Amino acid sequence: MKKSFSSQWTSRLLATTSVDIRYALLEACLIGLFSAFTALLLKEGVGWLGGWRIKVTYLYGSHLSLPLVGLSLGFLAGWLVERLAPAAAGGGIPQVKAALARYPIMLNLRVAVVKTLGTILSIGAGLTLGRRGPTVHIGAALAAQLSRWIPNSPANRRQMIAAGAAAGLAAGFNTPIAGVLFVIEELMRDISGLTLEIAIIASFTGAVVSRLFEFADLNLHDILSISSSSPGNSFTLIEIPFCLLLGILAGLLGGLFNRAIMAAMGFSRRLPLAMPWRIGMAGLISGVVIAYLPDIFRDNTGLRELLVTGELNWQTIALAFVVHFCLTILAYGAGAPGGLFAPALVLGSALGNLVGTVEFSLFGDQSSYLFGLAGMGAFFTAVVRVPVTAIVIVFEMTADFNVVLPLMISSAVAYIVAESFFPGSLYEHLLNSSGIELTEETVAHDFLSQLTADDVMESRVETLPTNLTMEELIKAMSRSHHRGFPVVEEGKLVGIVTQSDIASASQKKDQMLLRDIMTPQPITVNPTASLTDVLYLLNRYQLSRLPVVEGNKLVGIITRSDIIKAEAKRLTGDRETAVKTEPSYIIYQTRSPATGRGRILLPISNPHHATSLITIATAIASYQKYEIQCLQIIPVPQYIYLSQAKVDITASRQLMHRLERWGRKQNIPVHTQVKIAHDTAEAILETIAQEHINFLLMGWRGQSSSSEKIFGNVVDTIIAQVSCELMLVKLGTVSHSFPLYLAGKGKWLMPTDGGSNIQRAMKFLPALANLYTLPSYPQIELCQVYNSKSKRPHFHQLKNMAKAISDKINRPVFTLLIRDSSVSDAILGLNYEQKYDLIILEASSESLLQHAIRGNITEAIASKTDTTVIIVRSPL
Repeated sequence: MKKSFSSQWTSRLLATTSVDIRYALLEACLIGLFSAFTALLLKEGVGWLGGWRIKVTYLYGSHLSLPLVGLSLGFLAGWLVERLAPAAAGGGIPQVKAALARYPIMLNLRVAVVKTLGTILSIGAGLTLGRRGPTVHIGAALAAQLSRWIPNSPANRRQMIAAGAAAGLAAGFNTPIAGVLFVIEELMRDISGLTLEIAIIASFTGAVVSRLFEFADLNLHDILSISSSSPGNSFTLIEIPFCLLLGILAGLLGGLFNRAIMAAMGFSRRLPLAMPWRIGMAGLISGVVIAYLPDIFRDNTGLRELLVTGELNWQTIALAFVVHFCLTILAYGAGAPGGLFAPALVLGSALGNLVGTVEFSLFGDQSSYLFGLAGMGAFFTAVVRVPVTAIVIVFEMTADFNVVLPLMISSAVAYIVAESFFPGSLYEHLLNSSGIELTEETVAHDFLSQLTADDVMESRVETLPTNLTMEELIKAMSRSHHRGFPVVEEGKLVGIVTQSDIASASQKKDQMLLRDIMTPQPITVNPTASLTDVLYLLNRYQLSRLPVVEGNKLVGIITRSDIIKAEAKRLTGDRETAVKTEPSYIIYQTRSPATGRGRILLPISNPHHATSLITIATAIASYQKYEIQCLQIIPVPQYIYLSQAKVDITASRQLMHRLERWGRKQNIPVHTQVKIAHDTAEAILETIAQEHINFLLMGWRGQSSSSEKIFGNVVDTIIAQVSCELMLVKLGTVSHSFPLYLAGKGKWLMPTDGGSNIQRAMKFLPALANLYTLPSYPQIELCQVYNSKSKRPHFHQLKNMAKAISDKINRPVFTLLIRDSSVSDAILGLNYEQKYDLIILEASSESLLQHAIRGNITEAIASKTDTTVIIVRSPL
């Protein structure tokens, strides 16, 4: 049953938006918004449950309540993850990294919800994990789910996941720039310009919402502005050795931390315990340890602020470092949902403060808090191996330029030392332990994303007009192997019709026209759309073909089989589709409004012939409602790179300006291009493909020394490969040659073989005839040559053809039957006697035209005739 108009309109709108960059940017804003509010939910949930845990310790004693709370909440977190969403285990960064590398990792709303609840329960249980890593995972999962709810192409979906990760980190730390950098530095090495734009928008949206609602509880700028009021807060040269020492220690301890986490995870997996019990036991052990420590260890948030500001004595700081170091390894190794970002920053701050204490005891400097901040970046770098992100995170949280230099020194040294001690990112090691190995090939661009619809589409499309009856439509379909056809009206796509449309309308076939049963305003793609987008639209809307359009002008069609052929060529090593050469280089071009239903390509070499050729081109363009693409090729030697070639285009620009003015005068859209190329023929063929040319009109010198020089050596290549309608023009040298003299009594000769080639002449004869100012001219003589050995043609057939032409152009058409052994001699003899202004030769196929050009007929006419000769070939 045929879809309703509203359903068709909705499908077309959704299909258009799914591959439109503007809607992708809007979706990025939504992702940033959702990620920010999820960060708020995590903060409030962790804060409420942590406060409840502390309250319980005062009511029932820490030695009993902390272990029991840790066991029960840890068990519940593990049960949720194991039963509902196993992909929500751990920190979440490895899962996002694998998903962006196109591994089938689960990312959806369920994962986001379970991750949120599991993180709240884990951190609320007292496990020394952070919530920023989970916000990255949750943001990516929400983005993946949103991309399923809102129609989106696979390429955009991957970009949305990256944007969700960036938004999650930005909302968690209130650091929008760091969110984008983390995606570039760690998650997605093959980032594109569009991915970067989407990530920036999502990240800044998340950070703005986070700042409005003050989600970040580690607000270093406010903490340091309150606690660090001493004037000695500038960085001095004497502190550089201590920054180097801090970087070395952070690199060694960070590498050891990563090794310990890998060992703990391996040990945990070998235990004969389910995930709920493993996480529960980690909560129990953490509760026991914290119960026997000073009271400040029970409030992780408060302890972190004290460590960052350095307000604790060095013994407590050292104890906090050791406890957090061990308990974080225990919790993360058990697979608890929680991240390492905050623990790494806290451990780094403690380590930095210890180094700062040593520096203070030796030199009495009061800027030890800078070492705490530098330590945060250094340890974060050693664990995650993202030095730039680490530097920017700390800087964005402090907004203090004094911290940049010690941060850079410590982070760089930490990165070098950590890579020497334990090479590779922790997240890559975690993926490798799960059987996922990321290589350059796995993160490379997908093959389909490298190709566009223009690369594989079929440009020669069988179309149908809107006024066909059902009977005519059925006959047209029965003659073709295709099951669907684009429907065009005045060269513009207005619908598509398939065999199913005929079947559904079979009961009313006598009363209906094609326009009544076609699907109007079908889903289409642009020539620049990637094959990933094309395949997505074909699958989502269950289509077998997609029209390819520029504006409303149909330029091709692409089917599933076209994509399969492209993939087959890649698998068999055929690089013709995947790798395209660039035979030319554009150095100048102008564009006019694309209002025509087709396009004529007019290559120009000799400026003296430009007026005659543009006269012919504008006449045909006006009659056919076409646009004109003027092209000039400047040859460059093979040994010179096109991008480095130096050419003077002053004369070319003046010529193109003159052609543009001619087009404006005739109200014809004229586009211009000047190219440099090593191979003129290849440059013309490239332009035909890129500009979707329907009609090629080019000058041809034949044997004349003053004709279009550019086509003397390349014409055979052009004719052999071009598939569009073709017109070769050899301009005459006598004064009455067409189109030099249009005010007189024109006289044309049109040889024919008596076949269907007259029908092709109808497409341009009226246009050229209308150039004459006298109403009854030109006079056309329709001539048929036969030899004495062949049967004399029926004269009435020739008369009928002449009448058809006369009725079409409203000019007199005369007939001639000539018996001669040589067609060329007969034509030359007639031209010598009658002094024709124009001789029109036709070819019905590519091979015939090649024979005409290389054989005796055209060679003799070109070398011995001084009038204009036009050779026409229909589309192949």
